[in-house]
Amino acid sequence: MSYELIKWVHILSSTILFGTGIGSAFYMFVANRSKDTRDIYFAVRHVVIADWLFTTPAVIVQLLSGLYMVHMAGYSLMDVWILWGLLLYVFAGACWVPVVWMQIKMRDMARIAVDTGTPLPEHYWRLDRWWITLGSLAFPAIVVVFWLMVSKPV
Repeated sequence: MSYELIKWVHILSSTILFGTGIGSAFYMFVANRSKDTRDIYFAVRHVVIADWLFTTPAVIVQLLSGLYMVHMAGYSLMDVWILWGLLLYVFAGACWVPVVWMQIKMRDMARIAVDTGTPLPEHYWRLDRWWITLGSLAFPAIVVVFWLMVSKPV
């Protein structure tokens, strides 16, 4: 495959990853602030689906296409900008994996609350606080990765 094709796939997958991530986070955050259990269930249910359909494949494609471009372009994984990019990518991923688990738990709690007509349990709101914290750590890490990949500072 040509470098240009791999680069196009890499850029497309980064757009899907970033766009799905920020869009999903926005809708779930807003739904949670509304405190409306039906809205919350709707949002978190679809955020979980979006993670499986869009985010997870994009995470995989990002890493593989990025490593392939590094190889094709003759860069070293020890180049400072690549090393920092990889470290921040892994850091963001380490924040994202528990978030996925939390979203599944939150979806299940919201479904039970809707089905039974009961309020969301305190555990839901504890997970929401962790969800916000981890997302707030991962987001700037990914923004820096974007900057590193575009500017390639020495």
